[in-house]
Amino acid sequence: MARQRAFDREAALESALLTFWRHGYEATSIAELTTAMGIRPPSLYAAFGDKRRLFEEAVTRYQRTYGAFSTRALAEEPTGRQAIERLLREAAAEYASPAHPSGCMVITAAVNCGPESAEVEELLRGFRLEARAAFKRRIDEDVAAGRIPDTTDTAGLAAFYAATVQGMSTQSRDGASYAELLAVATLAMSAWPPAEGRT
Repeated sequence: MARQRAFDREAALESALLTFWRHGYEATSIAELTTAMGIRPPSLYAAFGDKRRLFEEAVTRYQRTYGAFSTRALAEEPTGRQAIERLLREAAAEYASPAHPSGCMVITAAVNCGPESAEVEELLRGFRLEARAAFKRRIDEDVAAGRIPDTTDTAGLAAFYAATVQGMSTQSRDGASYAELLAVATLAMSAWPPAEGRT
C-alpha cells in the first residue's frame, strides 16, 4: 500500500494563509505557522520550502480565493465605472467580513517589514501596481467609448481608486463596519467624471 501523506497540503496552506493575513509576514513565526497548520517544522520545509516560499503560495491562494472578487469585477462589468463601483462595494463586504481576517492580505501583510523581507514587499507591491494598472485600463476604455471626457486624467483617477481600496483595507483593520466602508465606496464614486463636457 502507498504511504499516505501525514497532512492535507491544501488545508495546511489555508491555515498558513489565514495566519499570514492576520499577523503579517514578518510578525508570523515558523512556530505560529506550524501550530496553525498542525504540522512539525520538517514537514513545513519538505512541503513548502521555506517561510518566504510558503508565503508566496499563500498569496497566490489568496488571489485565487478571497481576493478574486476584484479580478471578476474588473473583467465582468460592461463599463469601467460599473467595474470599479462593483469592486469597491464588494471590497467593503469582503474587508469587513467576520468569516476571515479583516482587510486585504496583499495590502496589509508586508507593512513595516525590515530589509530582509524586501522580496516579500516587492511581491506585494507588484500585485498592487498590477491592480492600479487594471483600473487605468478600464477607465481608459470608458474614455475611448466616449463615456467620460477625453481630458480625464486616467492615471490619476486609477491611483485615487487604488488609494481608496487601500484605505478601506486599513480602516477595516481598525474596526470599520461594512456600512462605514460602503459609505466610503459610495462617496468615492462621486469623483467619477461626468459624461458631459467631453471635448
